[in-house]
Amino acid sequence: MQILLVNDMAGHSKVGMGAMLPVLAYLGHPTFNLPTALVSNTFNYGLFNVLDTTDYIRGTLPVWKRLGFRYDAICTGYMYSEEQAQLVSDYCREHAALGTRVFVDPVMGDGGSLYNGLPMQQVEIMRRMVAVADLTFPNYTEAALLTGMPFSPSGMGSGEARRMLGELCAIGARSALITSCMVEGQHCVVGRDAAGGVFQLDYEEIPGQFHGTGDLFAAFLMGHMLNGLPLQEATRLTMDTVSRLIDLNRGLADRNRGILVEQFLGQV
Repeated sequence: MQILLVNDMAGHSKVGMGAMLPVLAYLGHPTFNLPTALVSNTFNYGLFNVLDTTDYIRGTLPVWKRLGFRYDAICTGYMYSEEQAQLVSDYCREHAALGTRVFVDPVMGDGGSLYNGLPMQQVEIMRRMVAVADLTFPNYTEAALLTGMPFSPSGMGSGEARRMLGELCAIGARSALITSCMVEGQHCVVGRDAAGGVFQLDYEEIPGQFHGTGDLFAAFLMGHMLNGLPLQEATRLTMDTVSRLIDLNRGLADRNRGILVEQFLGQV
């Protein structure tokens, strides 16, 4: 299965494509990339530099189209601009008509707010991407922003979780997950498959924040689904794997840098 990753590439931090590429290679998928931005490091350091690659994308996609490049799956993450989202969503829509599966990680926030440095315009940019998704998997913050539903630090009830999943699919996604949420007081991932079936998968939270875990989740989830696992089974396996990676990296001195995934792949 050939995969195209459309995401940012960080220089110092194991996030974005830097976290995803080794996982997908480990799972046996030839993976190609289209960077949406070159980022010096994660925004949490307070100081960062970003190079917008919109011009590169604008020039690259027509070349790939003329060369006839095709992918079994496209996975999109961070989008730098509205023009990027338009270019990439159009490209995804064209390939979806040919049978390509589109996975959308609407990277933009956590903890009830947008990531440091991102404008509110990012919400509409990501709604454009979700509209072309076979599967989208926002965290609870991102799902609330996308749907306009309220975010609560204490989480939500089961009925609200179902409504939020329904609203994500109403944007255009065929199926959806909401990660890093609490439902009826329980940490969990909730999902809705393409047939409309809803499920909840519980987990025990590991204290502390590790950057790049969402990217690892995206890579393992997509890899397992492309290897034939159904959504619910792939999600459970991915949750357990990412939990194991976090546990193996508890002693990291600088968690902003992300999980050093390569050295632990053989242990998960």
